[in-house]
Amino acid sequence: MTSGQEFDFVIIGAGSAGCAMAYRLSEDGKHTVLVLEYGGTDMGPLIQMPSALSYPMNMATYDWGYWSEPEPHLGGRKLVCPRGKVVGGSSSINGMVYVRGHARDYDHWEEQGAAGWGYRHVLPYFKRMENAHGGQEGWRGTDGPLHVTRGSRKNPLFHAFVEAGRQAGYEVTDDYNGEKQEGFGPMEMTIWKGRRWSAANAYLKPALKRPNASMQRGLARRVLFEGRRAVGVEFERGGRIETVRARREVIIAASSINSPKLLKLSGIGPAAELKQHGIEVIADRPGVGENLQDHLELYLQMECTQPITLYKHLNLFSKAMIGAQWLFFRKGLGATNHFESAAFVRSKAGVEYPDIQYHFLPVAIRYDGKAPAKSHGFQAHVGPMRSPSRGWVRLRSADPKDAPEIQFNYMSDEKDWADFRNCIRMTREIFGQEAFKPFVGREIAPGAHVESDEALNDFIREAVESAFHPCGTCRMGSGEDALAVIDPECRVIGVEGLRVVDSSIFPRINNGNLNGPSIMVGEKASDLILGRDPLPPSNQEPWINPRWETAQR
Repeated sequence: MTSGQEFDFVIIGAGSAGCAMAYRLSEDGKHTVLVLEYGGTDMGPLIQMPSALSYPMNMATYDWGYWSEPEPHLGGRKLVCPRGKVVGGSSSINGMVYVRGHARDYDHWEEQGAAGWGYRHVLPYFKRMENAHGGQEGWRGTDGPLHVTRGSRKNPLFHAFVEAGRQAGYEVTDDYNGEKQEGFGPMEMTIWKGRRWSAANAYLKPALKRPNASMQRGLARRVLFEGRRAVGVEFERGGRIETVRARREVIIAASSINSPKLLKLSGIGPAAELKQHGIEVIADRPGVGENLQDHLELYLQMECTQPITLYKHLNLFSKAMIGAQWLFFRKGLGATNHFESAAFVRSKAGVEYPDIQYHFLPVAIRYDGKAPAKSHGFQAHVGPMRSPSRGWVRLRSADPKDAPEIQFNYMSDEKDWADFRNCIRMTREIFGQEAFKPFVGREIAPGAHVESDEALNDFIREAVESAFHPCGTCRMGSGEDALAVIDPECRVIGVEGLRVVDSSIFPRINNGNLNGPSIMVGEKASDLILGRDPLPPSNQEPWINPRWETAQR
């Protein structure tokens, strides 16, 4: 074992939160920061070109390649669980959709014991991190590192989707990241000047230009302790085991899958599980790896009667032309993720704020780019936001190179099934509106004949897919909470000098995609780590539907 250098802070993982912390912790020049990242470079068109998004999340070069265990409520299906194994982490392989989450999500965090993480506390950090091009004045940041843009919405189907929502009686919103999340409107994306604007591009690369910030490649094996204090990290690089010391703190930002795994390898977790693998128990924290949550979604696919969808671009010649236009000019169909319209709606009366999300896409195709419908089509991705189902992440062995066991326990609650059936029926109603009349043909999937609860359940069981939003496995809560893993300062309970900062700390999953909230967590945690006063709380009140108790729309 070779002993390496010393830094004030060692961050494990160059993902969404890790990149933000590298930037903020090194900003004043007073502290040395090392980012330890196992994955390789994010350079190259497959990552930087937005419309190529289905490639990196399905490539072993950029993805950890995790799968769930057979899911008992989905007929034993194993579902893929991509996590970024690359500079920028999952922000380098995701769909680039930017959603803050709903104000009430954060108020719920606070109610669950995450003091100081209510909406009024986190809104100033969202503003600090954003450079929003469009959006509601006074609610958005305009000079942060993270560029947030909107698509051109040239395809008439994007407008048909929003208009159909309005015709069906739903709200319309011009900025779901502003005062009013509820409604149909334009979708926002982390794309800037035609490039994927990942956390690496926004935060890490500017930080690494400073003399006090650096990055090393290596696989983190465990956190090193002296007594109960974290003092460094053991990692493997080029077949050699090395160590690096942290004068102030070790910060784990390795994802909702790898962070609990690393805590357990380091002796922090449920004592019985650690002993089973011969790992010395430093802190018995039964909540480590529990509380795993995710969003599931379905695609409702319709045939399009006009030849205006992306289907005409799925041939090699067209792809080459799009690629060339992007390569030389950073423009055209290569410069968007094609998710340019969205909606957040409530499933029924008595639901205070949206619990269903829509992504709309002007082509009928799967996330992995396979099995496009053999015709012009379009689709809505739809799924419930707050499933009661909970899963876990557990060690397969004490070998750091072994993938952990992941069980999401998807659809384990009867509410999940009722919610998804409702989602399908609501979507059919939207596609049946006047706005879609010039475009809509037959229903490709699930198919108009699939109507009964039983038939819909069969379709759901076979077709439901992860939206790739795993979180919650190192839950934040009060120090007295036996199942909390970290306190509201992001400090691991039961030890010193160690924090966890990434989507694993979310007490409950947010409304929408998790990249934005993960970056926000890195921003806010940086002030906590440096002992700075948090940004002053906001007094801005979010819009809540005045009819929510009595009406669904």
